[in-house]
Amino acid sequence: MTETAAKTAKQGLVEVRNLVKYFPVENSDDVVRAVDDVSFDILSGETLGLVGESGCGKSTVGRCLLRLYEPTSGEVLFEGEDILKLSNKELQALRREMQIIFQDPYASLNPRLNILSIVGEPLKIHKIGDKAERRERVADLLKKVGLDPNYMFRYPHEFSGGQRQRIGIARALALNPKLIIADEPVSALDVSVQAQVVNLLQDLQQEFGLTYLFISHGLAVVEHISNRVAVMYLGKIVEIAESRELYDTPLHPYTKALLSAIPIPDPKQKRERMILTGDVPTPINPPSGCRFRTRCPFAIEECARIEPELREITTGHFSACIRTEGYETAVKSL
Repeated sequence: MTETAAKTAKQGLVEVRNLVKYFPVENSDDVVRAVDDVSFDILSGETLGLVGESGCGKSTVGRCLLRLYEPTSGEVLFEGEDILKLSNKELQALRREMQIIFQDPYASLNPRLNILSIVGEPLKIHKIGDKAERRERVADLLKKVGLDPNYMFRYPHEFSGGQRQRIGIARALALNPKLIIADEPVSALDVSVQAQVVNLLQDLQQEFGLTYLFISHGLAVVEHISNRVAVMYLGKIVEIAESRELYDTPLHPYTKALLSAIPIPDPKQKRERMILTGDVPTPINPPSGCRFRTRCPFAIEECARIEPELREITTGHFSACIRTEGYETAVKSL
């Protein structure tokens, strides 16, 4: 990523620099290049949407930010401090500032524990309050997410998917974090429930001054909740822009293809589809040059030779495509 792209007009709460995460392949010297040299910032108080097809590495990015996965290399700065250099004890203290909402509301709650234990567990681990104070805190959190405090004595199997996700949100809020990684928090829910949970997340953001990394493959949901959007393809970020600008004026062909697939809620209107051919290449042996070139309808010979950097094309709008207007001049000098 260029020096220009690595900076933002406003200091980021989180600054990710050249993040790499490779997974070894069993009985082989090969590695899965899940995240390969990714850089971006998350500004304090904003929601950054991270989108892309399944398997592009977006959930791995979120887990690396929390060190649920140990990155292969790179930097993750939280309020200017590189969390990858922290000891386990220092990292545990930082956990109060950074939390996650998991994708699957069925698998992310321990079926053996009641809701009081599940939501109150972070408070117990960090030795916050006595038993009565923790119970009061859990009751307050359940109210915040729209659940009856009396539900705290029930078990996960007694709740619907949407209710379980609200419990997961309450657990993430327990320690008053600054950053929440929302890892596809509505993808397993019905559409009507998705809207309720997204609206809840927005209300909580306003009330508590939260910052979100909102990971999703649902472009319509991301448009609704995000201030800025980053688009990933095969371990790389290919475009970042303000939400409105990215949806109105996408620059990268992959972004254009994703947006063309969003249904229009009007049977009389039609959107011109950009159909991608072929399968997503393997992250074990990605294509040379631009990773999207094997499926891109606009690919030229140079795309196999030049690996495009994420460059600022217009103010705040970054794209990694050598055919983007404003990028071509720079490529000629390579």
